[in-house]
Amino acid sequence: MSHTTVSKSRLPASRPWWLAGGMLGLAFGYFLWYTPYAALTKALSSGLLPGMDTTVVGFMLLPAAALGTLVGATVFLVATGWWRYIGTRRVAGRRLRLPSNTMLIAGFCMALVIATTTLNYTFVGVSILFMLLMMRGGVLILSPIVDSVRGRRVRVYSWAALGFSLCAVITALSDVNSYVLTIGAALSLAVYYSGYLGRFRIMSRVAKTGDELTDRRYFAEEAISAAIWQVLLCAVLAVLGLGSVSAALREGFTSFLFTPAALPAFGIGLLYSALYGYGTLIYLDPREYTWCVPANRCASLLSGLVASFGLTALTGIALPGTGQLVATGFVFLAILALSYPTIRAALRRNSAPPLLLFVCSGNTCRSAMAEAVARTAVATGRWRIASAGLTAKPDAPIAEPAATALAELGCPAPTEHRARQLTLAMIAEAHTVYTMTTAHRDAVLTMAPDAADKTILLDPQGADISDPHGQSAEAYRDCAVQLRQLITVRLTPAEDGKVPAG
Repeated sequence: MSHTTVSKSRLPASRPWWLAGGMLGLAFGYFLWYTPYAALTKALSSGLLPGMDTTVVGFMLLPAAALGTLVGATVFLVATGWWRYIGTRRVAGRRLRLPSNTMLIAGFCMALVIATTTLNYTFVGVSILFMLLMMRGGVLILSPIVDSVRGRRVRVYSWAALGFSLCAVITALSDVNSYVLTIGAALSLAVYYSGYLGRFRIMSRVAKTGDELTDRRYFAEEAISAAIWQVLLCAVLAVLGLGSVSAALREGFTSFLFTPAALPAFGIGLLYSALYGYGTLIYLDPREYTWCVPANRCASLLSGLVASFGLTALTGIALPGTGQLVATGFVFLAILALSYPTIRAALRRNSAPPLLLFVCSGNTCRSAMAEAVARTAVATGRWRIASAGLTAKPDAPIAEPAATALAELGCPAPTEHRARQLTLAMIAEAHTVYTMTTAHRDAVLTMAPDAADKTILLDPQGADISDPHGQSAEAYRDCAVQLRQLITVRLTPAEDGKVPAG
């Protein structure tokens, strides 16, 4: 097989109607589909559907649910045309649309998540809300731990979320009169966690770029490979001779498919394929997982509450225990803690003038001069001006030839300037990020993929601005003149408080 290539299909000019609501719309769509999925799974496995007088073992309904997911994923990809984003491979001289090896692994991880999520709602003695708390709280707990082990900085609010999540899990587990956590349920949760860890690791490496073509390719390849893997896993386990598990799966592939319960089991898979779309697009948002995970978890917890109380109203099944409701409150506190950076950035944007940020390498020449020139061109009461460097040595002063060149232009020399290292917080706070070169822009987007819409080259024609560092005084003067010309073009609208030219 040759290396997988990406289809060059043109992206649509406008987003589909079902994506028009942004992150809020995705969270609502996820909630809308997750609620009937969780309720139907619990009702079917507990024998609570009209006309049913027996329960359905979780492994027995898995094959029909897996087939439903496969059909749902296929129909979605064909109906939306997103099948065109699946990469191609050359097989026996023919080019076929097939997921890459990496995406086959991602699909396998997702298949584990899909299968165990459904199983988790079928265990006797545990409520929908309890298993949601175990799944959602567990992933929230794992996130900062994994970041810490991999050498990533874990901020105070992430540790606070970890604490709230631990409190949620402990509170739910301590409510011993409201659940029966079997070995099978514990193993299913462990497989669920491992599936998510593998999935997030791959998604972070190959997607979440802010580029729709890349993210839709990930979506399409994971969706179809996960659906196929789930059917294959059920089939393999059915023939392995694993006692009651294999027996239930074999029955699920044979006689069960001809019973009235097969249709709702198939419907469970269809519902999951729908909620998968919204949930995955939440995670594919280029913002960090500590932003995306809360959006997903909040929507699913609300679904769990609605499904639990809805089943109680319709069937008389017992409500979740008080401890589980208290634990839900802890999870919401964890979600709030993880949302702190976004809330803080939004408050800052609303309370302070918009920030225009100039970026270069060392923040002692080009971006420092650009900041000084911009301060003379823009009303400081309406816009804030700042600069930073990708490889800056903190507190280094502006280069002396740069200060001299500015003075020759009649621009006040920024004697108080001190170089600053570019940070994610600066990028998030900025209204517009102007970079000196294409390489600088690429580096900014590597740090913050979600900043693609507001990170642009200072030169509207897309040309790089040469670095005068270590060159003659004339090179600095030429650079200063060029910066003044470009900033005049870019920021003239800002004199009236309008958005700078993009």
